[in-house]
Amino acid sequence: MAAVRVEQVRSEIHRLREQLEHHKREAASKERQLERYAADLRETFKQERARAAELRRSYMATVRALSNAVEARDAYTGKHAERVAAYGVAIGTVVGLRFSAAPEIEFGFLLHDVGKVAVPDAILFKPGPLSREERRIVEQHAVVGWHIVSEIEFLGQAREVIRSHHERWDGAGYPDGLAGEDIPLTARVFAIADTLDALTTDRPYRPASTLAQARAMIEEEAGTHFDPAVAEAFARLPDEAFEEIRREIG
Repeated sequence: MAAVRVEQVRSEIHRLREQLEHHKREAASKERQLERYAADLRETFKQERARAAELRRSYMATVRALSNAVEARDAYTGKHAERVAAYGVAIGTVVGLRFSAAPEIEFGFLLHDVGKVAVPDAILFKPGPLSREERRIVEQHAVVGWHIVSEIEFLGQAREVIRSHHERWDGAGYPDGLAGEDIPLTARVFAIADTLDALTTDRPYRPASTLAQARAMIEEEAGTHFDPAVAEAFARLPDEAFEEIRREIG
């Protein structure tokens, strides 16, 4: 009887060993399968990232082409859109805008004046003061621009900048008379970037202000024209940040 029990134990041990080996082989097979899946996922992710990067480059090229077409109408604003977009990115980063997550914000900076394509040359380039009706037509460019891009899905938050970049913190802006935080943050950031470039660029009717003079004017308008918090963020940026942008873009 003892010999029979020993043989049974040996048989059971042998069975368990075989079962263990089977489980090991299964585990190894599943591990190899998971490794293949992981490799496939990594490759798919790389391909998707490359496609997304290519798509963004395509979007940016389209936006820049449209922006350049708008600026080509006015020799005095050459590269204004590129400079103001770069200023806006610098200021927006300080106030917490995440351009990597929402690249369309920069598109809005570049396309802010796209609605001016609908403004007649006789008004856009009029050397003297505009009449009330002419001023009304010019001010419509914000709404016209918003309509132009409203059906372009990839522009997203760009539409907010295009429509609201002439709103004022005190509610005296246009086209909707928004005030305070009812104005999209992207448009509040852009308002300072736009003013900075306008002040520090030569115009036919006046020479450019220095950066120090522009800073003083923007500080003076904080709380009326500009969001005080955004103006404060702008003030924290060193002169070198803006000077480098002007050197790079022109």
